[in-house]
Amino acid sequence: MTEQNAPPESDVAASQTEERADKPGPAQTEDLDAKLAASDDRWRRAVADLDNYRKRAGREIDNARHSEREHVAALFLPVVDGLEQALPYVKPEDDGLRTGIEAVRAQAIEGLKRLGFPRIDQTGVPFDPQIHEVVTVVGNPGVPPQTVVQVVRPGYGMPGRILRPAGVVVTPSGA
Repeated sequence: MTEQNAPPESDVAASQTEERADKPGPAQTEDLDAKLAASDDRWRRAVADLDNYRKRAGREIDNARHSEREHVAALFLPVVDGLEQALPYVKPEDDGLRTGIEAVRAQAIEGLKRLGFPRIDQTGVPFDPQIHEVVTVVGNPGVPPQTVVQVVRPGYGMPGRILRPAGVVVTPSGA
């Protein structure tokens, strides 16, 4: 470069000062790093809060579904009981009526099962306090202790989600 094309010394000094002003010093770098770390921490916490919210909302939706299913099933229960109580009063010559009542009863029982409350009416099984309610105890020497020998009132549900326990007759305990 010739002296004619060279910038004046004052311009060179000014540009060097500007370059140094654009570059942060150690204190500014630490301050920016701290701000970046704080922003990163807030972002991570917000993402974690959102994830927790999604999980909690999912659980609440599941609980609401189960609660509503239980409510609907509880409304069906008296209908099923009424149909079962009506069957003994159907006259033998009314075979069509009996068939109709049994069909509707079977549909209602299937509906309860689909809602998550299967029928509990097995005999010969061990007594389970989660699904059975003892109505009476009878001695039966040929049956193991604490065995369901008769179902007086069918129950609906499964362990942990019982709509109504089965009312059962059991054999006495061996103690």
